[in-house]
Amino acid sequence: MPERVIHVLYIDDDDALGRLVQRILSRRGYAVTHVASAQDGFARLDGQPFDVIVLDHDLGTTSGLEVLAALAQRDHMPAVVYVTASAELSIAVEALKAGAMDYVVKTVGEDLDVLLTAALEHAVAKTRLTRAREAAEQEVRAARDKAVALLAEVNHRVANSLALVGSLVRMQANAVQDPAAKAALAETQARITAIGNLHRSLYTSDDVRVVDLAGYLTTLVGEFGRSLSGSELTPTIRFEAMPLLVKTDRAISIGLITTELLTNALKYAYPEGSGEVRVSLSVTETEAVLTVADDGIGWSGQGQIAGTGLGSKIVRAMANSLATELRYEDTGGRGTRAVLPLPMQAIAPEDGPSP
Repeated sequence: MPERVIHVLYIDDDDALGRLVQRILSRRGYAVTHVASAQDGFARLDGQPFDVIVLDHDLGTTSGLEVLAALAQRDHMPAVVYVTASAELSIAVEALKAGAMDYVVKTVGEDLDVLLTAALEHAVAKTRLTRAREAAEQEVRAARDKAVALLAEVNHRVANSLALVGSLVRMQANAVQDPAAKAALAETQARITAIGNLHRSLYTSDDVRVVDLAGYLTTLVGEFGRSLSGSELTPTIRFEAMPLLVKTDRAISIGLITTELLTNALKYAYPEGSGEVRVSLSVTETEAVLTVADDGIGWSGQGQIAGTGLGSKIVRAMANSLATELRYEDTGGRGTRAVLPLPMQAIAPEDGPSP
């Protein structure tokens, strides 16, 4: 006996058999509506929801397979139990391929009762499981979409808050007269901008677990270029990068290192103000390489550190978190070339480094 009344639409042009099936299924607790043609069946479907359709193969002027094909075009098609008087397996196979959930061969006597009832119970149970799974999947998708939207909003607010903090730091830098204090505040603003730009990238990304490193660094370097206008620093910054997806937390470290290296190049490479700083990101199968180079007065990384040395400490700490170490390559005594190898196993997402 079904847990609730199951509504069955029985389509068969045999009126005598239709009345027999109605009696059989009514005793089992099903509510059965019998129609003699496919046209009447579709009319009933348009006006009343049914849980299961029992469909006969031979409908006189049409075939049950043709009805199945038409049913497949409808939204929320009920489960279909296909009934045929033929014992040919090919008909049953065709019906199952066309969308029937089960089939029954017409017999005489109690066998039809047992077979049809079993097929209906199977169809009802399978339909319930399918609908429950679809409902659960829909709930999961809705929850995921909500979480993604909330995370994007969080990143948006964090990015805006960091932009506000950066603006306050810039205002403070403009208000002080001490050159060392101005420089320290400018460096602090650059570090805040590096982190803020990452969050800005995240709230426009489809996957917050990874960051397009080339796009992120493009924005970061562009911020430096715009900050040069109106300042005493006039070196030109050139940037080129190969596409690469990296883990979000690794992108923060790489962005901070890039910020420190660019800051040093802009502050110390060209005392007279003019020159070029080149930033590049190259990618191989095993590693990515970040390079910041200039043609200025040159520094090998071994001499006395200018300023407080905080930038160097930040670079070492971030490089250590990336399982790598910054090195300075020999440029023949002119200019500085800082190279940071980035092992793919440390920075790439689990599904690989390609964007």
